[in-house]
Amino acid sequence: MKDILNRLINHETLTTEEAKQVIVNISNNMYNPSQITCFLSVYMMRSITIEELRGFRDALLELCVPINLSGYNAIDIVGTGGDGKNTFNISTLSAFITAGAGVHVSKHGNYGVSSTSGSSNVMESLGVKFSNDEGFLKKCLDQAGICILHAPLFHPAMKNVAPIRRELGVKTFFNMLGPLVNPSFPKNHVLGVFNLKVLRLYSFLHQNSGHNYNIVYALDGYDEISLTGKAKIVSNHSEKLFSPEDLGVSQIKQEAIFGGDTVNDAAKIFVDIISGNGTDAQNNVVCANAGLAIATSNKLTHKEGFEIAKESLFSGKAKQSLDTLIELSK
Repeated sequence: MKDILNRLINHETLTTEEAKQVIVNISNNMYNPSQITCFLSVYMMRSITIEELRGFRDALLELCVPINLSGYNAIDIVGTGGDGKNTFNISTLSAFITAGAGVHVSKHGNYGVSSTSGSSNVMESLGVKFSNDEGFLKKCLDQAGICILHAPLFHPAMKNVAPIRRELGVKTFFNMLGPLVNPSFPKNHVLGVFNLKVLRLYSFLHQNSGHNYNIVYALDGYDEISLTGKAKIVSNHSEKLFSPEDLGVSQIKQEAIFGGDTVNDAAKIFVDIISGNGTDAQNNVVCANAGLAIATSNKLTHKEGFEIAKESLFSGKAKQSLDTLIELSK
């Protein structure tokens, strides 16, 4: 690691194979916490290259506990986090609305590192059981239309990094990796990123993958469609600038999608929205994101997906998906 750190400090970059080997070595407990912290810190001060990101991703996918859900043609709806906006759990709510609309979802998530409440925090507080048992996960998909893939259960290689990330409390390149390393290897994705550079990196990585995907960056900094302004959306077949008017809704204020100060706050907002008691702004935001996921999976327009998402939310189908998942967890 000393040689790697000296090279990085001298503004050199790593090859894909070198980057991959660093992650493998971290998983094998070959570095001390100070070395790992220093390694993470380098990438807080300079951009990651496509070769480095590819190497980190490949290592985590190679080291993960794989789960075979290929028969479900599922989608993952996940953001990098790290946008510093402290919204409520938009992508997780969108996942349940998508499931309620009949699209299978394999939701990869984790506890919050740089936010108040990550996907796993709110799921845990609502009584959802985390498991890497394939039979249980398939049962969840069969009955609830969604399964929760809690990252630590599938990425044991990261046990040496998790405490350091928690102590740092700021975004690291592992935020970039989360959406890229779903252990069920889904072929459909809605991916949110926290800046335009990461959007470009993601689009390079997904080119020629054969997957259906939409990568989203809201131009005012959100890692999802926020409806607070325009968003850049890159898919496997197009690139466009999205406006709230495209869905026939109004632009909203940032405070309308605030996520609260605690996990309990986040959980209450989550339950209110999925129960049909959200504000117009909250409902429109989750349905805009779920609509994009539904459109991605079914090759529909975003507007068509948005209307299907609203039906899933307001008919109670999304809530039924959550209730079923909680029941299966008992």
